[in-house]
Amino acid sequence: MKFSRLGRPGKEKPCILDANGTWRNLSGLIDDISGEALEPDALSRIGAADLASLPAIHNVDRYAPAVAGVGKFICIGLNYARHAAESGMDLPKEPVMFMKATSSIIGANDQVVIPRNSKKSDWEVELGVVIGRPAKHVSEAEALDHVAGYLVVNDLSEREFQLERGGQWVKGKSCDTFGPIGPWLVTKDEIPDPQALGLWLEVNGKRYQESNTSDMVFGVAHLISYLSDFMTLQPGDIISTGTPFGVGLGLDPPVYLKEGDVMELGIDGLGQQRQEVVAWQDA
Repeated sequence: MKFSRLGRPGKEKPCILDANGTWRNLSGLIDDISGEALEPDALSRIGAADLASLPAIHNVDRYAPAVAGVGKFICIGLNYARHAAESGMDLPKEPVMFMKATSSIIGANDQVVIPRNSKKSDWEVELGVVIGRPAKHVSEAEALDHVAGYLVVNDLSEREFQLERGGQWVKGKSCDTFGPIGPWLVTKDEIPDPQALGLWLEVNGKRYQESNTSDMVFGVAHLISYLSDFMTLQPGDIISTGTPFGVGLGLDPPVYLKEGDVMELGIDGLGQQRQEVVAWQDA
């Protein structure tokens, strides 16, 4: 199943894509694409519904964030070997974990705002994993049973804030608009192997990132198991699993985002995003 949240800010409707490629409004069945609606029993009820009886949405004016009410936005750093090398960092012996503020989340095609005083805003295409069942101390063998589905994440980063301002990475990762997710949430039954997905990113039509999730240092199942030893993962939580080689920081010379740039990115089976970059405007 493919779920999305369609509509302008404050007017988003939970939707499902039917077999004919038409979006259907799920508001009569669930409140939103979040929390309890992502648990296995709820997904089964939605899957058994007569989608043809639900209101059709023919004009999509906006793909809102594909998951609402995200509790935790957990990110994994340096999870592709060539990206670790381009960042000048050693390959980690254990997953590098950091948090991204949920206030950074925007829709897949919403504008990205360069933060005030930013000189080094950067891009990162990543596979996002959405949790569907609580996970605490789960084994790697059981880990994927706790997944509701997958989506595209652009883990935008301000490299000066992240690496040159002291403290932890979160300050360079959490700027407003630095977390586009979607356009869809694709349930795990449609993605039989999360370690076999091509992913790519372009800026102004130039391809900078192109790789496959098979190149991850730590796979999705390992990450879920590992994280669940430190905290309980809850339905609606998102794990962003790391980015491949080709970020602006790693180029010679580095290339960073500027006003007017357009990012396009995608992952096999999970759709594409497109964001125009705009400058910060003081209120």
